[in-house]
Amino acid sequence: MPELPPEELKKLKPDKTVDARGVSCPGPLLAAKRAITEVPVGGVLEVLSSDPGTARDLPLWAKKVGHEFLGVIEESGYWRIFVKRKK
Repeated sequence: MPELPPEELKKLKPDKTVDARGVSCPGPLLAAKRAITEVPVGGVLEVLSSDPGTARDLPLWAKKVGHEFLGVIEESGYWRIFVKRKK
């Protein structure tokens, strides 16, 4: 499935949001790995990160473990990254 455009991402109501701003890699990724277990299957995890590597690493991790990467919104000084739990 292709990534969602920012206007669609902004409408999402995440089941859980992890604020990992100010934490450098691999902190945000580790936080996402822990948090996805608290999201119901089919639910959405939002990760807030100020580390530019996270916007690259999270989609790769999601694909590798079988979740669906929905997209990224770039805010002022940080990224909002959305992953749908698939299993």
